[in-house]
Amino acid sequence: MEIPKYKIALIVGAGEGLSASLARLFAKQNIRLALAARQIEKLGALCNETGAGAFACDATKPEEVERLFGLVEREIGAPDVVVYNASARARGAFTDLVPAEVAHAISVSAFGGFLVAQQAVKRMLPNRHGAILFTGASASVKGYPQSAPFAMGKFALRGLAQSMARELSPQGIHIAHFVIDGGIRSAARVEAADRPDSMLDPDAIAQSYWNVLQQPRSAWTWELELRPWVEKF
Repeated sequence: MEIPKYKIALIVGAGEGLSASLARLFAKQNIRLALAARQIEKLGALCNETGAGAFACDATKPEEVERLFGLVEREIGAPDVVVYNASARARGAFTDLVPAEVAHAISVSAFGGFLVAQQAVKRMLPNRHGAILFTGASASVKGYPQSAPFAMGKFALRGLAQSMARELSPQGIHIAHFVIDGGIRSAARVEAADRPDSMLDPDAIAQSYWNVLQQPRSAWTWELELRPWVEKF
């Protein structure tokens, strides 16, 4: 039973929270790291901690995504793990939503995932090896009121992942989508004292991503739901 081995990871939509937890975990596994975000100034401390390289990129622009992969390939190497962690929201009553803001939210949450995945697959196919992980949300499977743009984007991202898994798994590329069904704990967002562990710990989420990456190809997961023990579903 062969366990996949990965050498280089690219996290798109990097920042604090889950992305930082993933970066630290990958670094502990001796995986070389590239972190991409629209504003890379915020990544300085994380890069120092993990040895990652930081790359500026707007994931909704094809030319910037293509440039990102070219730079990462030249400076670090072609990534064999790619995590798409970017998303955007536009909230409000349905009749008050601004079309341009809705288009932007869908573009970041879904179209950017397509652009990043396409560049990744082009580099993984020759070796028939690699993994692409998509971060979903409760909205991937449940459309909430006054949150139509987020639901549209996350539903689309889930559909992308499912289609890719069916096409690319037989070619050696592991595609997985993670439904993060609940709030993620952060320094600015913690549980009430009487509700311990009622939010997702980003380090625990990262560990689940790693567990999926370690699956032998005879038993691959294409989707995993994660929620706190008290979360309703």
